[in-house]
Amino acid sequence: MRNHSLIALAAALAAVAQPAAAQDGLSAAEAAKSFGARPGILDASMSPDGTKIAIVVPGPGQSAFVEVLDLVKKTNTPVNKADGNPMTLTGCTWVTNARLICQLYGVSDTNYNRLLPYTRMVAMNADGSNPMPLSTLNRYDSYAQLSDGYVIDWRDGSDSKVLIARRYVASGGVGMTGTGTNAKEGLGVDLLDTETAKTVQVESPDTATYLYLADGKGNVRIKGADESIRSQNQSRGITTFSYRTAGSKQWKPFGTYNGVTEEGMYPVGVDGAADVAYVLKKLDGRDALYRVALDGTMKTELAFAHPKVDVSDVARTGREGRIVGARYTIDAGQIEFFDPKFKELMTYLSSTMKALPLVHLVDSSADGTKHLVYAGSDTDAGRYFVFDSTTKKMMPLGKSRPDLTGVPLGEMKSITYKAADGTEVPAYLTLPAGSAGKKLPAIVMPHGGPASRDTWGFDWMVQFFASRGYAVIQPNFRGSSGYGDSWFKDNGFKSWKLAIGDVNDAGRYLVAQGIADPEKLAIFGWSYGGYAALQANVVDPNLFKAVIAVAPVTDLGALKADTGSRIQKDYIGSGPHITEGSPARHPELFKAPVLMFHGDKDINVDLDQAKLMDRQLKKAGKSSELIVYPKLDHQLDDSAIRADLLAKSDAFLAKALKR
Repeated sequence: MRNHSLIALAAALAAVAQPAAAQDGLSAAEAAKSFGARPGILDASMSPDGTKIAIVVPGPGQSAFVEVLDLVKKTNTPVNKADGNPMTLTGCTWVTNARLICQLYGVSDTNYNRLLPYTRMVAMNADGSNPMPLSTLNRYDSYAQLSDGYVIDWRDGSDSKVLIARRYVASGGVGMTGTGTNAKEGLGVDLLDTETAKTVQVESPDTATYLYLADGKGNVRIKGADESIRSQNQSRGITTFSYRTAGSKQWKPFGTYNGVTEEGMYPVGVDGAADVAYVLKKLDGRDALYRVALDGTMKTELAFAHPKVDVSDVARTGREGRIVGARYTIDAGQIEFFDPKFKELMTYLSSTMKALPLVHLVDSSADGTKHLVYAGSDTDAGRYFVFDSTTKKMMPLGKSRPDLTGVPLGEMKSITYKAADGTEVPAYLTLPAGSAGKKLPAIVMPHGGPASRDTWGFDWMVQFFASRGYAVIQPNFRGSSGYGDSWFKDNGFKSWKLAIGDVNDAGRYLVAQGIADPEKLAIFGWSYGGYAALQANVVDPNLFKAVIAVAPVTDLGALKADTGSRIQKDYIGSGPHITEGSPARHPELFKAPVLMFHGDKDINVDLDQAKLMDRQLKKAGKSSELIVYPKLDHQLDDSAIRADLLAKSDAFLAKALKR
């Protein structure tokens, strides 16, 4: 397998057009390497004229490269890279047909031994020349700037300017970028020229403001402010939103949103052509999407609500981010279309790729005639195409995971099972390809979050274990998001008994159905899923015969103590569940052997959580192993490391389950 994919266009086309020979018998090492590999295309975008594609591909370790595919000349040119030490490329977007903005991400441990995530932006020409950092860093800043900001309006691509929201930091003295004292503080908006880095201030920095929304036509129309931040107090989660009518500079009251109780309207986008804002607001205990007129009347109407699940976001298209529908998920992600032409386009694309039902528009040309399309399924990690809507021609670009071509994958089926109290719990069940699904070794795989959910589609961990002969069930236990307030309960920490009960009942379901051999039942989880994997054994030490936890929370009290956010402390809560729901406080109950993995630059869950669990288990005379990966954060975003994790997990399970 290649560490760095410099995909020649002709080779990419051939790889998609002609299937490779079947690879029925991957060895354990080959399977770990193939499934653990990062996707061959990490990010992709289309130039305004639709003639070029910028792709970000993985390199060795955490490195990444940006390449430009010229669809007219049929050439592929690597133009820049980031080695992952300390930063890696996460994506590149076209400003014009000749200019790109690329985003970089890293984790710093230089600030008093605290791990801090930070992002940077660099503009460059399509051939990699004239690179220009877009940072406003000054050595005399009163505190570190963790972000260069984010683009809120890409405009029409006719010039090199974009609207960018970024945080100003007060400074004084002689700095790297000039002399004198800068008193500006807070989030503002600039019109930034990506060729010269010169800016024109559009919105003055404000310490309370944390959000700006533009209308896709170069106008800032909505802002959100948390007044408790202005007075240097901790956020109470209450945002006051303001808006502008078209052509006005005067802010008008829009509404208040309480992020703790989720009461009020939360704006998620502005449609400049229709002069409306789209907001999420509760309806019958679920998030629904509403339109609010920005003409001064604040007329509000329901755009879309689903009777079973939350609306998660709006669907957008084109450089202007035109809003064309509402996103929601039942099994796979779906869109309720508002725009007839966009619906017609997506219906046509879906009809031409019936074997790949997960169809997404990644990007489009400025005139809306050419589109960068991704399509995949549960048994296909995905492919990229360029579609010309005027000629109806579809040109394949490449596969997300070419190393899995010809490898049999297990079908993921949507199911429900009964929890102990009779509640029907939604889940996904994946069996090994060709398996009859009887008396198999099996894995319960709870998702992270806990404010998250699993969805139908390709999953590299699920498919790896299925390829090794395991049945895998992914429960969307109570405490998962997307199903409304009554399913989310008080979140997966405060309501851990319900969540973990549902997780354990998923294992019992597999045994009761004859799918799983009860002596070969294991549990695997990442992040909150790792917490669930451990806590499941506190609740029922006899159910699982092996436990794997990646970057797990293990002590709720320590988790609460580590956060400086009042909102996060309230989210974790107080009371008996802190002790009862912390697996590190009950090591004596464990019977199954435990294997844990953690990166030492994890900013989501502190490494000390896994270290504590490991110490407590060993102190109690239990079987525990902790593998720490240096210089990696929560995602362990490194192909070799992920392959190592899979290989070690496979060997651990084989031994523990006596396979």
